[in-house]
Amino acid sequence: MRVLIRLLDIFLSLLALLLLSPFLIVVMLLLRFTGEGEVFFFQERVGTGGKLFKLFKFVTMRKNSQNIGTGTVTLKNDPRVLPIGRFLRKTKLNELPQLMNIVLGSMSVVGPRPQTQRCFNAFPEKSKSEIIKVRPGLSGLGSIIFRDEEEVIAAHSDPVRCYDEIIMPYKGAIEEWYVANQGLRTYLCVIFLTAWVIFFSKSQLVWRVFKGLPEPPPEVAPSSAAEPART
Repeated sequence: MRVLIRLLDIFLSLLALLLLSPFLIVVMLLLRFTGEGEVFFFQERVGTGGKLFKLFKFVTMRKNSQNIGTGTVTLKNDPRVLPIGRFLRKTKLNELPQLMNIVLGSMSVVGPRPQTQRCFNAFPEKSKSEIIKVRPGLSGLGSIIFRDEEEVIAAHSDPVRCYDEIIMPYKGAIEEWYVANQGLRTYLCVIFLTAWVIFFSKSQLVWRVFKGLPEPPPEVAPSSAAEPART
């Protein structure tokens, strides 16, 4: 099964790079001649076995942003985000360069989202030990369920505490569930749901497709699981 999924990773990522290449070039030109002139952002993330790897992204924030304000925790309307970066982050298009990470083998199309060391440390120990058993993903259940993460954090009186003590423990439980239930069906369903929520951002379909997901704490967007019958 792992070999099949790896072959799918390579095929899907190369196909996406080919089909999206005209759009990627346009984004690269816009970034080069607007903002601060940077195109790509390379950041160390925690990967399989707990080893660090370089994650590729389109630049969306000002230089040295990780050392300013809330660090690697990004808030809604964060002043460090560049104008074009807001669009790229909202649509998740800033993640597309990670298709190269998939080709290189440091990531999969589907898996737990790779975290910076600081954010990874906010996971409970049990979650950490499970998450590093698999390749991190371009998309995953955590990404789908927490697609409005920045808004949830911004609504809290203490954003960093909300992230560390509420969001990350629950996100860790979601990623543990993924590791325990990974397989071809899960892989294909996550890809479908990732595309689905791009067009139907308020959809709760994930709760119908995946039964038995850990229930979210009341502080974290209760609507995510409160009405699973909705599309």
